Amino acid sequence: MHGSLASPLIEAKNTGFGWVAIVRIGLVQASIGALVMLATTVLNRLMVVELGLLAAVPAGLVAWHYAVQLGRPLWGHASDKGNNRTRWIIGGVAVLAAGGLLATQATVLMGSSFWLGFALAVLAYSLIGAGVGAGGTSALALLASGVAPQRRAAAAAVTWIMMVAGIVSSSFAVSALIDPFSFERLMVVASGLALAMVTLTVIATVRLERQAGRFGNAAKDGTAPDFRAALAEIWNEPAARRFTVFIFVSMIAFSMQDLILEPFAGLIFGMTPGQSTQLGGQHQSGILLGMIVTGIGGSAFSGKRPDGLRIWVVSGCLMSAAALGALGLAAVAGAGWPLGINVFVLGLGNGVFAVAAIGAMMGLAGAGKNTREGVRMGVWGASQAIAFGLGGLTGAVGVDLARRMLGADGAAFQLIFGIEAAAFLCAAILAIRATGGAAMRASMQQSEREQFA
Repeated sequence: MHGSLASPLIEAKNTGFGWVAIVRIGLVQASIGALVMLATTVLNRLMVVELGLLAAVPAGLVAWHYAVQLGRPLWGHASDKGNNRTRWIIGGVAVLAAGGLLATQATVLMGSSFWLGFALAVLAYSLIGAGVGAGGTSALALLASGVAPQRRAAAAAVTWIMMVAGIVSSSFAVSALIDPFSFERLMVVASGLALAMVTLTVIATVRLERQAGRFGNAAKDGTAPDFRAALAEIWNEPAARRFTVFIFVSMIAFSMQDLILEPFAGLIFGMTPGQSTQLGGQHQSGILLGMIVTGIGGSAFSGKRPDGLRIWVVSGCLMSAAALGALGLAAVAGAGWPLGINVFVLGLGNGVFAVAAIGAMMGLAGAGKNTREGVRMGVWGASQAIAFGLGGLTGAVGVDLARRMLGADGAAFQLIFGIEAAAFLCAAILAIRATGGAAMRASMQQSEREQFA
């Protein structure tokens, strides 16, 4: 029983979410991605370009929406106790949509009354963070409780790919619909996007939860400990504690290049805005391929052994570290370096790591003695959100400071890319124990016990 799944007869009896159900949760993730895109991309550009504000204004608002997501464990725990994750998913997306509309109105107001508009924007981005936290955590908890162990890597790949697809498709749609641009037209488009994404979420989650809860802990009686007891159990559990630290370190490394990759391409390689945007597309293409490969290969490995995803997590971290080390060399080599290939390989490593880590996260979410998936996914989601905010800020501020101290752009970027590579190496070391066989075996044994029930 230690290294195997349940018997074929038992597995046939209780297979949990099928692919259609997984895709339906992916539609929720796509809706969340589309709504967040409006605030982090469209409104960001309007504040800086059309309104002439300092880039620190939208950057600070985005960082604040990550900070609000520290409440993820609380929202996840609430969805555990309420035994109605659908309500939290729909409610979270609705709050996110309302926050997006309010943020759009605040951006318009900043043009005539900055401080009033900024105050409204702080409230709006608070709603955005709360909506992402409540809806996203509950969706991932539902996925973790309803997906069989052998499907977790593929399920993570599907939902992440659909989230990226939601971001990309909505960005193309919004950019086409707001042209010729006016703030009035922007409000109409933002309202349409909000209504469409909330409607899609409602349709995607209809009767979905009836199929879940089969592979999660505390599935029989629906009980969950109080919030403090739940947090104490998670932090006192070595596997959960190690995984929380791993998520924090790895996501800082993952996000550090977000705000500096395109400036790097322009400053060191003299790329135009169009060329650097294309370079970003190569990075995203690598991420997409890494997700697909890991979704297929990771499912095969995780079905054979409890720590089957560990090799994918570690390999993704090491590949990302190697690619970042190469970017450090590119920073001093300059023209002639195969930058496009380098960035594609970085994306490939990022995609492999991300999907494998989410798959392992879903596995560990069901391994607790008393706590359920919501609060566990909330703790790890909060760790991820704070790491994302700190990572992007650290990368950008680090480059600014290094350029001033070293007096050379190439040396500055080389230093930051080197630090990021080192962070990925640390993450690989942490992953070896955080996603080890003992913790994953406990999750799989729990799944088998639920199948016998």
